[in-house]
Amino acid sequence: MIEIVRLLANHSQFGITLMTADRKAGQSIGSVFPHLVSQDLPDMVAVKDADFSSVDAVFCCLPHGTTQEIIKGLPKGIKIVDLSADFRLRNIDEYEEWYGQPHSAPDLQKEAVYGLTEILRDEIRNARLVANPGCYPSSIQLPLVPLIKANLIELKNIIIDAKSGVSGAGRGAKEANLYTEIAEGIHSYGITKHRHSRSLYFKLYNLKPSSFSAPEIEQGLSDASDSKVTVSFTPHLMPMSRGMQSTIYVEMTPGVTIEDMYQQLKNSYEDEEFVILLEKGAVPHTRNVRGSNYCLMNVFPDRIPGRAIIISVIDNLVKGASGQALQNLNLMLGIPENTGLLYQPLFP
Repeated sequence: MIEIVRLLANHSQFGITLMTADRKAGQSIGSVFPHLVSQDLPDMVAVKDADFSSVDAVFCCLPHGTTQEIIKGLPKGIKIVDLSADFRLRNIDEYEEWYGQPHSAPDLQKEAVYGLTEILRDEIRNARLVANPGCYPSSIQLPLVPLIKANLIELKNIIIDAKSGVSGAGRGAKEANLYTEIAEGIHSYGITKHRHSRSLYFKLYNLKPSSFSAPEIEQGLSDASDSKVTVSFTPHLMPMSRGMQSTIYVEMTPGVTIEDMYQQLKNSYEDEEFVILLEKGAVPHTRNVRGSNYCLMNVFPDRIPGRAIIISVIDNLVKGASGQALQNLNLMLGIPENTGLLYQPLFP
């Protein structure tokens, strides 16, 4: 997650003392990512050669599976924010079912705190290991959790249509990510009939496990409701570099109005810096969060009586990943949450 390096460049209290990258070991960050050539940073080293003795905190951005082994070997006093999927699911069996491999660090899994900052702030503040949420789950849980806690929406028939920029598919050279494959089109992915086939599907097409977000989303929503919640979730890839929009269709509980839902979201987030409920009728746009840690949301009446439409937008690389990770580490180390994160959205 090279975005973390960009965000840390203007952080008043953090400095980068160690950077690891096995395939690029020995190279400078500016030679690999030229937009960072002006930054005075240490050269990258292989993980096996890394010296963590002077490190207070780690952002772990390795692939799932690899992360477990690395974190097990880190000194106990280091604060860790893990951006992989390895510690997001509490249920080890469910992890193995979705990711197609056993979990090798069950004790750490029990210790890890889920890092949806605005929802689990107190737990994160006292954690040593935080599992940073995925981008889709962040954009979906932020509007839904307050509504579920207030019993304003039914727990059945939650339908989520979510769209992400191409950066959500990773930086690797894959045919599906070529300009001619992505430009002037939109496609859904991860559509399979059964959970067990998904890990095979993603290995076959060399894709990131973004649509494995469903169990992570359901875990968070079930926690909010104290009962099992399932969702219909379909991710889509959009021909843009960054940004994410989740359009969520829900059934309101009897007697609830759109105004009730709007007021609940307003009450939940009016004191939050990075989650913004727009004025009534205003439609969130991904361009208005680009490069920032903000989440914009709003709620609208569906044309079908008793149903509502919620729209939430984030930058998948910032609030959906690196920005929220930095927000969490600030909290873990007793630093104001917004430190290093007050970038305004890029425009145009």
